[in-house]
Amino acid sequence: MSVTPPAAVVILAAGEGTRMRSATPKVLHEIGGRSLLGHAVETARSLQPERLVVVVGHGREVVVSNLELVDAGAEVAVQEEQLGTAHAVQVALAILDAPDRPLSGTVVVTSADVPLLSGDTLATLVETHQRSGNTVTVLSAAVPDPTGYGRLIRDGSGELLGNVEDRDATPQQLQISEINSGIYAFDAEMLLAALGRVGVDNAQGERYLPDVIAIARTSGHRVGAVQVANHEVLGVNDRVQLAHARRLMNARLLTDWMRAGVTIVDPATTWVEVDVTLEPDVMLLPGVSLEGATSIGAGARIGPDSSLRDTVIGENATVVRSHLVGAHVGAGADVGPYAYLRPGAVLGPSSKVGTFVEVKASTLGRGAKVPHLSYVGDADIGDGTNIGAASVFVNYDGVAKHRSVVGDHCRTGADNMFVAPVTIGDGAYTAAGSVITQDVPPGAMAVARGKQRNVDGWVLRRRAGTPSAEAAEQVLERARQIAGDQVAGEHAEGTAP
Repeated sequence: MSVTPPAAVVILAAGEGTRMRSATPKVLHEIGGRSLLGHAVETARSLQPERLVVVVGHGREVVVSNLELVDAGAEVAVQEEQLGTAHAVQVALAILDAPDRPLSGTVVVTSADVPLLSGDTLATLVETHQRSGNTVTVLSAAVPDPTGYGRLIRDGSGELLGNVEDRDATPQQLQISEINSGIYAFDAEMLLAALGRVGVDNAQGERYLPDVIAIARTSGHRVGAVQVANHEVLGVNDRVQLAHARRLMNARLLTDWMRAGVTIVDPATTWVEVDVTLEPDVMLLPGVSLEGATSIGAGARIGPDSSLRDTVIGENATVVRSHLVGAHVGAGADVGPYAYLRPGAVLGPSSKVGTFVEVKASTLGRGAKVPHLSYVGDADIGDGTNIGAASVFVNYDGVAKHRSVVGDHCRTGADNMFVAPVTIGDGAYTAAGSVITQDVPPGAMAVARGKQRNVDGWVLRRRAGTPSAEAAEQVLERARQIAGDQVAGEHAEGTAP
């Protein structure tokens, strides 16, 4: 496909989106981990236009802030009053067309609320527009329910005549299923001239951009349409349409990944955002959500019931029923079930973080294990070390965080407290139940617990009448009986004839 890059792409993003019923501007609602505006900008940039202008209006401060994150090179045009789509394009052209640099060539106009539009489809629009010598080419689609959309009007031979908005259509025109997507390719000179002729003779009293189609045709210019699959031009105006678009985008992404060699056991319960990357032979089990800049290495197995955000998973690693945010899991490592890896958690190759373990801002060396019921915060754990069950790295003194270091091939007992800052030397052991507050030399055994003392009879004296006391009394009574029987036996043996 041969496409001359357009002189400009204009993205309309000024509307309030009242049907969203949200304090957030409509174009900043997200699907697939990216704002609606972000999707529109990404698609527009695929054409490699000379200039990209986004028309903003409602909530423009936050919209512009998002735009700066998405594409710092985009230009902004402000539509102070929302007087219609034709007026919005005029606002953009005021920036694009200057006396010392007149605008010429192809101008593409698209919308920030059409997130499923692909770059290939937009390229087809531009290629058809340029090849056919049109001054206006519109993307259209045949939809089962065209309610709310403008209808494209054709003559008996199928030639495009113009557009009529839903509110202005006659009953006969309302039966037309071919809709105007609101996405166009224009000849810049014709567009500049035609916009001044667009009136407000319609139900909303606004200046409609689709009126340019009829103006161009009656002026003797060629106009045309490119019909595409209807899901590509679906607009998002409320939360129902947002959810529908989200499902369609997710299905598209999953289909692409499966064709690239990823096994997805249950697409209906698997969600993958647009910036996620997956290698061949990854397996995603039911209930998996991959968000942000997550990357999964070849052969890794994720799920079931796991969510990962901005996380890197190495080759052949396993994550089961766990939540990971900003973590890095090495090749062959094993996570879960019911683990929580927070930002800065780095697991070395073949390491393990097991059941009900939380790791934050910590590193585990090759083959290190924290199997169960532990918190590891601000710590560095060496190769081959095993952290006993129910251990806690006490990293916070109420004011500042401190780090702990556990060397290679250490064995720490269950129910240990490591009070940071503390260092456990290579090959050292710590006894179960210890509170480690001082460094442990390499190869040493640290015991930090009080000596056990048993107070006989305490329950019978202090908890008399309780089930505990009764249970103890029964055991003691049996012991007394056994002792008495032994004494009696010895006595009888001593007096026998």
